[in-house]
Order: sequence, then structure tokens, then C-alpha cells
Amino acid sequence: MRVGSLALRLFASATLVSVAVLLVTGLALSSIYRDAVERAFDQRLDVYLKTIVADVANSTTGAMPEPTTLGDPIFNFPISGWYWQIARVDRPAREFKTSRSLPEGRLPLLYEQGTSADLTGLREAYGKGPSNQTLRIVERTVDLGEDGRYVAAVAADAAEIEEEVEGFNRALAITLAVIGMAFLLTLAFQVLFGLRPLKRLLDALHQVRTGKTDRLEGAYPQEIAPLAAEVNALIDANREIVERARTHVGNLAHALKTPLSVLQNEAARTASLHPDDALAAKVAEQAAIMTGQVAHHLERARMAARVTVATTVEEVGPIVEKLAATLAKVYRARGIAVEAEVAAGMRFRGERQDLEEILGNLVDNGCKWARSLVEVSVTPLPGTGGQRDFFEIVIDDDGPGLTPEQQAEALKRGRRLDETKPGSGLGLSIVAELAALYGGKLAFDRSPFGGLRCIVRLPAA
Repeated sequence: MRVGSLALRLFASATLVSVAVLLVTGLALSSIYRDAVERAFDQRLDVYLKTIVADVANSTTGAMPEPTTLGDPIFNFPISGWYWQIARVDRPAREFKTSRSLPEGRLPLLYEQGTSADLTGLREAYGKGPSNQTLRIVERTVDLGEDGRYVAAVAADAAEIEEEVEGFNRALAITLAVIGMAFLLTLAFQVLFGLRPLKRLLDALHQVRTGKTDRLEGAYPQEIAPLAAEVNALIDANREIVERARTHVGNLAHALKTPLSVLQNEAARTASLHPDDALAAKVAEQAAIMTGQVAHHLERARMAARVTVATTVEEVGPIVEKLAATLAKVYRARGIAVEAEVAAGMRFRGERQDLEEILGNLVDNGCKWARSLVEVSVTPLPGTGGQRDFFEIVIDDDGPGLTPEQQAEALKRGRRLDETKPGSGLGLSIVAELAALYGGKLAFDRSPFGGLRCIVRLPAA
């Protein structure tokens, strides 16, 4: 799951939602459990409170009543955390009776603090006790009419509630964490498994791009199948367009070839009969220019048509070695050595004819100007950041080389820097245009042998 990927976005969004749901669930369960623990604790306190209320109601002495039926000795130990209290509140001077566990101080009166009672008259709340303890207090008002009005209360240390709730929260947190981890692992598997058809589609597109197949093959889920079908239809339509373009280029070449040949032949015949005929010379000159122009633009159209669907892959090594051997034989009389060094596994993503034309023009140009050596090297240039991979062809010669101004002139179509050398002046411009059509480029530099260095970058497969 890389940054910016669809898988990471799905996983991250689902994780955020899952964490939020688990947190809300955990808080809700913790709150529900605390309420249940408090209710159970209050019920225990209420049992003692009812006993005290019964003793107060049955008292006939006229003095402050004192519970006599509480059998739990915990109310007799000082600061035990369990306390009871009876307060007479119908007189200006209030009277209190407390358990032995509350040797000093008083329990707060909840009705004075505004705590509301439930339907049974019971008031429940937290309050402070001896030693700054947090107590859970339950309280009832007992109205005996002429015999007095009393408030009976029972309190216990709330630490027992907190300990039980904290234990439950720890267990709940561990349980939810385990559930969350299991859910995230399941979610990651579902995301990766669910997006696997997209990975297969990407691999199939790579196969098409590298020329190993010409269509997307295989069955895809119904959500992706229309996309694969549209891509195949686009490939077919593009191929048809290229074929029509090739046909039109061929037709145009044949249509122009005959009239131009007739013009050139007639001009040559007239010039041979009338050497001083300026019109014949001009027609021959312009016909030659038109022939060069037509050849150049037809070649450019042919190259563009081929590059539009570059699904073929060619091994670079055999082409370079064969070309080096051929040109070494051609220029053997001049003593020109052509050396080649190609990195292993180099493959060109494009038409073999285009690669041969690029190499042929550059190496032949180097041989024309070299004194004794032309060196060809091919090295990979791996792409970065999702870009395509390229390889670099470097051709060095030990000739006179070119100045920066001459290098710029050499790329202009039809420009020949030395009329004594054979050629039309179209070779380097065709190489530059062909490299650009493949997304590469042609550049010049100074060769370490003192001559010209030609550098061309082309896409690798």
C-alpha cells in the first residue's frame, strides 16, 4: 500500500471509521457497565438503609433512634469506609447519630445539596467522607409526624466501584484492541484481494506496452470488464488509424513519385538538348528540392505512424553489432575501426527499422568524419518516480568535431556543413525527429577522442 494508492486510501478510510466505531462502542459499554455497578452497589447500601429506616420508624423512646439490627461489624471499625448516619432535621439544632466507624465528622446531607429523589424517595450521589474519601451515599427522609423528621443515610467507599469499573475497562480495552487488530488484518486482506483484478489489469497493460501482447487478455470482474473492453477497443481503433495512415502515406508517395520523376526527366532531357535553357535548369533544381521535401515529410509521417502504436520490442545488441561489422567493412579502405559495447539485456521498445535508421545515420556520420576510430556504447537509464525506462546510445569519433554553433546547424534539415562529404543533409534531422517521436532526444558533445560525441536517448522495454 504505497502513498497515494487506492488500496491505502480504502484501508485508511476504513481504519478511521473502525477506530471511531470501536471507541464509541467502548465508551458506551464502559458507561453502561458503570451504571450497572452503581445500581448493584446502591442496592447493597439500600438494604442497610431500609434496616435503619425500620429501626427509626419503630423507635418509641422519643430520643435519637439508633439501629439495633445491623449485623455487619464493618460499621464498628473506625474509618472502615462503611458508615451510617441519622440526622433529625425538624429542629433548629440538628441532632446526629453516627456509626462507630465515623468517629468524627458528618456525612453530607444530599437533600440540602439539591439531589433529587426517585419515585421511592431514595437519593443517590457521591460525596466526601473522612480522610477525603469519595463515598457513594444513599439517603431517605423519614417523617414520623409529631415524633420528628429524620434523614437516614448509608455510605461506602466508592473505590470499590472504581476498581471494578477500571478492571472492566482494562479487559474491554484489550478485547476491543484484539478485535480491532483482527478487523484491520481482515480489512487489509479484503482490500488487497478486492483490488487484485486492478493489479492484473495493470500487468496486462504493461504486457501491451512492452509489446509482449497486443490486447488485454483474461477475465475480469463485472466492474472492471467494461474498462478492459474499452481499452481493447481503443487499441483496435488506434491500430486501424495507424494502418489507414500508412496506406495514405504509401498512396501519397506513389502519387507524387511519378509526376516528380517526369519533371526531372523532362528537365534533364531539355537541358541536354539546350544547355543554355534557364527554365530547364530551374525546373530540375526545384524538382530536386521537391523530391527532397516529399521524401522528408513522407518519412516523418511514416515514423509517426509507426511510433503511435509501439508495441514491438527489439534486442539492441544484435542490431548494433551487425551495423558495426557492416560499416567496418565499408570503411575498411580508410582504416576506420568501429567498436561496439552494449550492456546486457538492452531492449528497444519500438520498431526495428527505426532503431536501425537511427544507428545507421549516426554511426555512418561518425565513420565519414573519423580519422581511425568510431566507438558505440549502449547503457541503461532507469526511470524514476514512475517514469519510463530509457537507454542511451553514445557514438564517439576521433574526427575534427563540431563547434557549438556547428552542432546547432547540423540539426537543421538539409543543412550540410561540408559539401565534400556525400549525403543529403537529412540524416541528423531525421534522427532527432525520430528520437523525439519516441519520447527521447538527440544531443551533441565533445568526444574524449577529440571528435564529435552523439548522444541519443530512446525508450527501453
